[in-house]
Amino acid sequence: MEAKKIRVGIIGASPDRGWAARAHIPALLALPDYEIAAVGTSRPESARAAARLFGAPYAFTDARQLAEHPEVDLVVITVKVPAHAGLIEAALAAGKHVYCEWPLARTSSEAEALAKTARGAGVHHAIGLQARYAPAVAYARDLIADGRLGRITSATVHAARGKGAGEQIPAWAAYTLDRDNGAGLLEVAGGHTLDALQHVLGAFRELSAELSVQRSCYTVAETGETVEATSPDHLLLSATLVDGGVVSAHIHDGKVTEARTRLEISGTEGDLAVVSTGAGGPAGIQIGELGLRGSSNGTFRDLAVPERYRWASGIAPDAEGFNVAQLYARLATDIRTGSPSVPGFDAGLRLHRLLDAIRRSAETGTRQHLGG
Repeated sequence: MEAKKIRVGIIGASPDRGWAARAHIPALLALPDYEIAAVGTSRPESARAAARLFGAPYAFTDARQLAEHPEVDLVVITVKVPAHAGLIEAALAAGKHVYCEWPLARTSSEAEALAKTARGAGVHHAIGLQARYAPAVAYARDLIADGRLGRITSATVHAARGKGAGEQIPAWAAYTLDRDNGAGLLEVAGGHTLDALQHVLGAFRELSAELSVQRSCYTVAETGETVEATSPDHLLLSATLVDGGVVSAHIHDGKVTEARTRLEISGTEGDLAVVSTGAGGPAGIQIGELGLRGSSNGTFRDLAVPERYRWASGIAPDAEGFNVAQLYARLATDIRTGSPSVPGFDAGLRLHRLLDAIRRSAETGTRQHLGG
């Protein structure tokens, strides 16, 4: 007998633009475990348009009503970060499973409260750290765990986004320039990149960091309004892993030429490199297709990633939503079996606390010891 589909309500499913339309909708449509039951936006006309476009039976402007609807099993939150906490609380109060985009919240204190509530709610909660499910990242993690590189001695990270490369910024992205909104370079590019690195190599033991604002003023493309950037656009990081290896990372926005990611890992018996390969490269490690390169006779060569690392077969590997689909596929298994394999709100809280340590180091000029 065919398993009942998991019915999804998506908050932030704009019919015009946005991450839900670019990634979540294609991912869900590609997976047989799910169906889109409801969409929610801030305006009635856009909610109705989204329902028609995405084939959802129900449309809402009230997130609480969406979460409480009996034909919604999983609430997905894809709106701006400052709204996450209230929407998550509404979904948990309704007793629904929750998938929230990263960052989980604006601050660690918000994230801590959400994680505590989620632990007591008896539901599955997932945070959108989908870079873990990129096939190249997952395969690299297994190769390292199997000892193929020997003892890990170092990792070097170059992660550059094209965002903010010019003097103008689109209106939808202007809010990310305000550090109080918790959605800037450190939180988004830094969070996704450093989470993927730790997923592969293990946690940091200590770190030193520098944050910098290199472009302090932008013009909003649609209005001509001038906005100040208070959120850092460069992160320099020096860290030591719990296992003793050292890490050097430069993560930055505003890359004019060949924005991309390269995560190079060295061991006593070889090297690996996770690299951007597709059109999604300028957007960060979590978006688009990644390649894997390994060392052979002193030179790098491309490594074929086994097909077993691609379990979301209904969507192209170079699609923006592919890694999101990979995470959704694992979440479906979790919901059906009761196993907690995907990163939940506690994982999100740990990552928020790592970012706090980076901020403290940058503000005080001191090395931060993280335990472990």
